Amino acid sequence: MRLKINKTGSFKFSKKYLKLISDAGVYDVAIKTPITFATNMSAKVNNEVFLKREDLQPVFSFKNRGAYNKIISLTPSQKKKGVIAASAGNHAQGVAFACNKLKIPCLIVMPITTPDIKIRSVKNFGAKIILEGDSFNQAVKAALKIAKTKSIEFIHPFDDQYTIAGQGTIGKEILEYDENYDAIFLPVGGGGLLAGVSAWIAQNNKRTKIYGVEVEDSACLLEAIKFDKRVRLREVGLFADGVAVEQVGKNNFDVIKECVDGVITVSVDEVCAAVKDIFEDTRVLSEPAGALALAGLKKYSKKIKNKRLLAISSGANVNFERLSYIVERSELGENREKILSIQIPEKPGSFLRLCRIFGKAQITEFNYRMSDDIKAFVLVGIKTKTEESFKTLKDKLKKSKFKFNDLTKNEISNDHLRHMVGGRNNSNSNNSSERIFRSEFPQKPDALINFLRDFGINWNISLFHYRNLGAAFAKVLIGIQDNNKSSKKLEAHLKSSEYNFVEETSNNAYQDFLR
Repeated sequence: MRLKINKTGSFKFSKKYLKLISDAGVYDVAIKTPITFATNMSAKVNNEVFLKREDLQPVFSFKNRGAYNKIISLTPSQKKKGVIAASAGNHAQGVAFACNKLKIPCLIVMPITTPDIKIRSVKNFGAKIILEGDSFNQAVKAALKIAKTKSIEFIHPFDDQYTIAGQGTIGKEILEYDENYDAIFLPVGGGGLLAGVSAWIAQNNKRTKIYGVEVEDSACLLEAIKFDKRVRLREVGLFADGVAVEQVGKNNFDVIKECVDGVITVSVDEVCAAVKDIFEDTRVLSEPAGALALAGLKKYSKKIKNKRLLAISSGANVNFERLSYIVERSELGENREKILSIQIPEKPGSFLRLCRIFGKAQITEFNYRMSDDIKAFVLVGIKTKTEESFKTLKDKLKKSKFKFNDLTKNEISNDHLRHMVGGRNNSNSNNSSERIFRSEFPQKPDALINFLRDFGINWNISLFHYRNLGAAFAKVLIGIQDNNKSSKKLEAHLKSSEYNFVEETSNNAYQDFLR
């Protein structure tokens, strides 16, 4: 989705940031990062594409700019007491790095789901760490409570004028390098980076368009623009954990409404494809949030040619365990792989007849399990060069009277079905009463046992698939036998859980292969 922002035409809130950015003392800890011409990406989208390389900062993200600028603004007595912050990654490293440089006490509250690599990185800068809560928001609440009790300064990750100004130095560097960009794209979590950069560029170069980019499942800015007020999301997607924020900052939103031209949302698969794109041009493995801006640039560029476009490559603190998932989904994000569920007659020669239709098409996956004596369902992954070639394949299937469903963008198929072993449950009672739900569980040892304890013994679990994505949360698919006359009872029970459940009983992936 792309949503235009009707800018106010005033710089009431943004004007003060010109001086704050000019005075920002970030270069004690930050470097002026280069702007790289992305050769492969430029050829792919028929535009000149540039990357602002914030992944080259000492902490491998832009966060050291804002954190340091805020901390040096504190009074001597505040510095002596030390500071506290809440973060699952980049902000924590930025604060810890700044405190190490300034030799002041530093306490970081991190969710207990934080990967060990990020915990070690923060510890290496000399910070003390408290693990609290399953999510960023829970960690923030704990940090604020400690800050109040100990009377120490809380360093906000984005909703602070000095933090915004520190991030805004990136905008100043961009224009010092080259003013001739048609559009600039920035990732959005709480909006600190977008506010700071747009405040500088909008007031110094009015021809350049500025766009914030969000992941579809954590688009707090998009919702704020729709309703012209800050909106708190009920649920936040966690794949791009660096931008998994439920509400855009107040200071940030004031500036964004004055300086930003629009917001673009992209899918997780499109983010994964952008990670691959950055690697192909730089040989750097970006984290999902770090590639978010480029994903938005790619979507924007589909309708234009021969423009100069710049994306912020904002971070490279990727968890190694996530790479397999990113690689897998990048092909889907590029629309180069299609997933089909194809029904075939359960008789000799059916496979051969189907494979002849595929011809020389590259098969990436072929999954089959007999279901009954009449028909079978085959899950097939196919690489396609163009949408036209995929349409031709579908036409051939129709002509040969093969029934099929396109599961390319089906969440159950991509996150679970392709990785499950087995088949159908032949229990008649199960088939009639089973309901399927998807959810997310925190990556911690007691997550499953806690769920089962809270779930109780009133319903039978008939299917369970847990998939670790190398992130703070894992994807879960669960089947529940519901023999109650009223379905409301189970729904109320699940709603009372601390986890969010989405019913998928009618999903084609489930109906074809698991029911």
